[in-house]
Order: sequence, then C-alpha cells, then structure tokens
Amino acid sequence: MEERFLTGYNDFVLPFMAGMIFILTYCLVALVRIIMQLPGEDRKKFFISLVTPKTMAKNIRDIFCDCLFHVKLWKRNKLLGYMHSSIAFGWFMLIVVGHIEVLLYVPHRAKLFYFPIFFRYFVAETEETMRGAFFFFLMDFFLLMVLSGIFLAMFKRIQSGIFGMRRTTNPSFLDLIGLYSLWAIFPLRLLAEGFTADISGGSFLTKSLNYVLHSFLSDHANMLPAWWAYSCALGIFFIVLPFTRYMHIPAEILLIPLRNAGIKIRNARKGFAKAEVYSCPNCGLCIDACPMGVMKTHIKDTTVYLNRQIRRNNERRIEEISDKCLLCGKCTAICPVGVEGDKLRIAQRSLRKYAISQDYSNIGTASPEGSSDVLYFAGCMTALTPAISKAMESLLRKAGVSYSFMDRDGGICCGRPMLMAGRFDQARQLVEKNTEIIMKSGAGTLLLSCPICYKIFREKYNLGGIRVVHHTEYIAGLIRDGRLRVSKDSLRYVFHDPCELGRGCGVYDEPREVLSCAGSLAEAPKNRKESICCGGSLGSLTLGFDKRKAMTENALANLTAASPDVIATACPLCRSTFNRYADRPVEDIAEIIDGKAVAGTTMIDNRLIIDKKN
Repeated sequence: MEERFLTGYNDFVLPFMAGMIFILTYCLVALVRIIMQLPGEDRKKFFISLVTPKTMAKNIRDIFCDCLFHVKLWKRNKLLGYMHSSIAFGWFMLIVVGHIEVLLYVPHRAKLFYFPIFFRYFVAETEETMRGAFFFFLMDFFLLMVLSGIFLAMFKRIQSGIFGMRRTTNPSFLDLIGLYSLWAIFPLRLLAEGFTADISGGSFLTKSLNYVLHSFLSDHANMLPAWWAYSCALGIFFIVLPFTRYMHIPAEILLIPLRNAGIKIRNARKGFAKAEVYSCPNCGLCIDACPMGVMKTHIKDTTVYLNRQIRRNNERRIEEISDKCLLCGKCTAICPVGVEGDKLRIAQRSLRKYAISQDYSNIGTASPEGSSDVLYFAGCMTALTPAISKAMESLLRKAGVSYSFMDRDGGICCGRPMLMAGRFDQARQLVEKNTEIIMKSGAGTLLLSCPICYKIFREKYNLGGIRVVHHTEYIAGLIRDGRLRVSKDSLRYVFHDPCELGRGCGVYDEPREVLSCAGSLAEAPKNRKESICCGGSLGSLTLGFDKRKAMTENALANLTAASPDVIATACPLCRSTFNRYADRPVEDIAEIIDGKAVAGTTMIDNRLIIDKKN
C-alpha cells in the first residue's frame, strides 16, 4: 500500500470531522456533568471501582456483552439479537481493523482520526499480498455483516412480529433523521469503496461492485461524490445523535461502570438517573412486556415513553406516566440495557409536593408475643387475608417451631407503600420503628408472608444478622429437613410468580419445590421473570378499577392456559385480586400445604437453617 495524495487530505472529510468533534465534545461535557451530579460518596465509589481489577473486568465484559454482542436480545429473539449485534459489532470491527491497517501501512497518518475511516480513498494497492488480501476480506466481511443488520432493521419497520415484537415505539422527527442517516452510512461506504476498489484494493464485496460500476461508469471522477455522501451521512448522524434515541450508544458505556460500582438512583433527574434515561435505546420491548399494554390507550404510559418525556422535561406527562405504573418491574426485567423503569418512576414521584405533610414520629411501640428464634410478620395485606396467617401458624405448630407473632394485634406497616409513592422520609420513619421492634425481639429469623414486605425488609432494613425469609422459602426448608410431611394428591397446580417475590427478589424455585410435594405442577406460558402482574399492585396511584380488571383477566388467561385445577399464589394481594374473577380455586401455598401436611418424623431443634441466599 502507498499513499495516493501527499497531503493525506480532501475536503470531503469535513462533514465527518465536524460531526465527530461535536459528538466527542458533547459526550465529554455530559460525562463530566453526570459524574459531578453524583453525591460525593458515590463519586468516590465510582472512581475506586474504575481501578479495581475485578470491577474493571466486569465492566469490559458487560460492555462487550451488552453494547456489542447484545446477548440479552439473542436470548429473547435470535433474529433481533443478530440485527443489533451485526450493526454494533460489525461497525466496531470496521473501526478496529481500519486503525490496524493505518498503523501497518501508513503509521505516520495514525494521528489523523479521519484517516482510518476513509483509508480506501487515500491509498493505492501496489502489489497483492496475503496480508493485504486478509485485511481486504475482513473489511468486506464486516461491512457485509453491518449491511445485513441494516437490511433487517429496515424490514423490522414494516414487520416487527418476526422479531418477537408486537408493537414498537413511534420515532420522533430527530429519531427519523438519525435512523435514516445511520441506514445510509454503510450502503454509501460500500458505494464509495466500490468505486475505488480497482485502485485501493478490495475483496469479494467491493471488487464485485467495482466491476459492476465501471461497466457503465469508467470515469474515476464519479468516486468523489460517493465519498462526500458517505462523510455527510456520518456527520449528520453524529450531530443529531445526542438528541435522538441513539444517545444510548455512548450513555450505556457510562451506565455499565456506574451500575457495577453499586451506584443507585439518588436524584430523580440527575446523576445515575440521567445516565439511565439516556441509556434507553427506545427499542420498545417494554411496551409488549408492560401489563398496561393489554389496553392500547396505555401504550404511551410505558417506560420508553417516560424516558422520552423526561428528556423533554414534559412535567405533566411525567407525572401521569409515573403515577399509573403498577411497579411490577417487568420492564426492568426485559430491558436489554437494564434501565430500572420502576425505580425511575418512584424517583419521579418523590418530586411531588404534597399539600398535607404526614409524620409518623408518634407511632407507639408494639411488642411481639414473647421471645423466640422466629419472628412472624404477617403485614397489612396478610391481615386482610387472615386465612394465610392462620395456615402459617398451623404449619409452624406442626413443625414444632417456636415463634412469636409480631403484628397479631395490630402493627406498623413495613413502609413499602410509602416508598412506592416516593415519600421517602415517611417510609424511613416506619422502617426505623419496625427495626427497633425487631431488634428488641431477639429473633434470629424474620418470617414474612407478604412479598411486598419481604422486598423492603431485604433491601431497606438493616437488621444485623437476622435472616429475612419469605414463607415459601421457610416451608421448603421445613419439608427438606423432615419437619413436615406432605401428602401428594392428583390435583394440578399452576403457580403465579408475584412481582415482588419473583422479579423483585429472585425467588422462583422454592415455591415450585413446595407445590411439587402437594401435586403435579403445570407452568403458565409466561412465568418466572415473564410472569404477568395480577393487576392489584399497590404501585399505581391513579389506575382505575376497570383497567385493573382488564389486567387481572389477562393474567388469569395466562395462568389458566395450562388447565390447572388450582391457581397457587405466594402473595396475599395476588390471592385476593385473582379470587374476584377466577373460575377455579385460588389459594396461597401456605393454605395448600397446611391442608396436606402433618408433623414430620425429624423433630430437631427449632433453630432451622434456611438454605437461602441473602
């Protein structure tokens, strides 16, 4: 290879250079602003994580898996995964191989950041070598990879169903400019390199196109407009990028190390929250996942549209979307970037100014019944479905477990409803009061029947060495240790994964393990992380009864698809919600097992070791 021009420059590089300088400057300023918006403690934690070998390795792995290979999308739909990864990884490799070529053939031009992008214009092939042929092949191969992804992206605009998406987002005007400029970049690159392939060299793709082009265009002067068009497409894409969905490309590279440093949302619109909002790729996967999607009128109340409105500072729509959400967490579970839609909504609610201030400093101190190793906290929702707490007490007695009932005669709410409403100070008061009661009890295990309580006790309470256990986990431990013997019948059960227990806390196996002891277990088409919210969640502040009913019926249709005899739950709220509309029995796991269990033959000490990951 040798240079064709002594200057190593042509005016057509200007659009690319302008766009590149703009996007690099914009991203640098945005990066500094986001980091400076973090609390001092988080900022220190972030910088330390950047030089911690283990975290550094995780950052690199996650960036490759999430930003280039799109592993999560591959798992969901292979065609969708290939579409995204072919564009991202293919473009990345074109840049990498292009820089390697410059370093090998014209190293003195390495400082010109535009040179690797337009390498084929500025050089000429002097002789054919194996090394040269290899690089030509690589560049054509990765260009073809990107072009195949672009073709699939175009096809997805008219037929998203084969990509596993029933509905997609409506792009804004600037999104369309970014989209069409992105689509234009690589066909124009192929055209430009095709024009010069007989001069600068090429492989199976560019050489073939060169042959076709020069069969009716013999003048090499035609190549310059193609290079200008390629440069303009790049420049336009980079200039509009910060104002479009494609800002997720640089934002996600920041979000990953922030998340791996253990940083959480502290401010609704700044710091980590801002990084999450701009990392949203607007792919629309959350639209199909959202339980509100069963009603077409609520499609624009999903997380992707919340993020869009936050970027636009549309306060009215931000409040509307945030308040309607059930906080089931399904959008978070399905998001390929890991944007925490439920936490973003809670953060927006925290900005609300209430006319009446509520204070809980006058709460009296309740006392658990006696002192024992196991402290049972039923919670507000279980108090409204007393059959569950009665079944749990019965099981504990059968297993010979010494326990005390923390809130039998009235207690204090765990604080999660207040947290869901964004009222952090009030929630903190409830947490502090409950912590005081629990620590004074002397218990070693806190047993809970409500997943709503379970999640906040796990995440927001500092209980020292006290184990926090949901009753499905505890019952599973009693059965494993032989303290309960369960008779199996011929009934067919289907288990509904409660949002807070499953997606919220990752408890999926123990409920199924317990139910398998009672009868045969069927699985709903959408289960575990894909489970559909019952519609009764306390998360929504404004969702009407008729809309909740539609969600409940949708969830029941999913559960009854397996033709079960009994719908099993592990949440008092899910149980009461389903009971209103179900055409078959709905029971909590504790009730099911209590009806079939007797004391086991292994009556060991009442200190039970729960096989549980805390």
